[in-house]
Amino acid sequence: MEVNSFVLLGYAVIWTVFYWFLSQYIAELSRKKWTTWVQSEESDDVLVEALQAVIEEIEIRMHDKLQNFQDTFFGSIGAMTAKAKNMDPMNNVRKAAKDGDWMSLMVEYAANKAGLGALVGQEAPKTAEKEGVTSPKTPQTTNYLIDYLNK
Repeated sequence: MEVNSFVLLGYAVIWTVFYWFLSQYIAELSRKKWTTWVQSEESDDVLVEALQAVIEEIEIRMHDKLQNFQDTFFGSIGAMTAKAKNMDPMNNVRKAAKDGDWMSLMVEYAANKAGLGALVGQEAPKTAEKEGVTSPKTPQTTNYLIDYLNK
C-alpha cells in the first residue's frame, strides 16, 4: 500500500480531532475529580497545611503594615495637635497673664483684637531661652506694635 500526501493529511486530521476530543474528555474528568475532592472535608486540612506558609506571611506583612500605619498616623496627629496649639492666638495672652506682665498682656490682647496676632511671634524668645539667654518679658515684636498703635 502506497501512502500519498492526501492519505497522510487525512490521518493527521483524524488524529488531531481524536486527540482534541480525548484531551477535552480527560480535562473534564480531571476537573470533576478535583471539584469533588476540594468540596470534601479531607481537602480542608491538606489545603490549610499546604498554604500555611502563605497565611503566616500574609499575617506578618499585615501586622507590619498596620504597625507602620499606626506609627505614622498617631505621630502626625500629635504633630498637628502641637501645631494647632502653637497657632492659637490666645497662647501669648495666656503666657503674659501667667508671667504677670501686664504690658505684654495688653499688647497681645490688642494685637489679637486687631487681627495682628499672627505678627506677634514667640519664636525668638523660645530660641533665646534654649541658648541660655534670658529674654525680656515683652517680645521684640511688641515694640513694633507699640509704634504701630501710637501712629
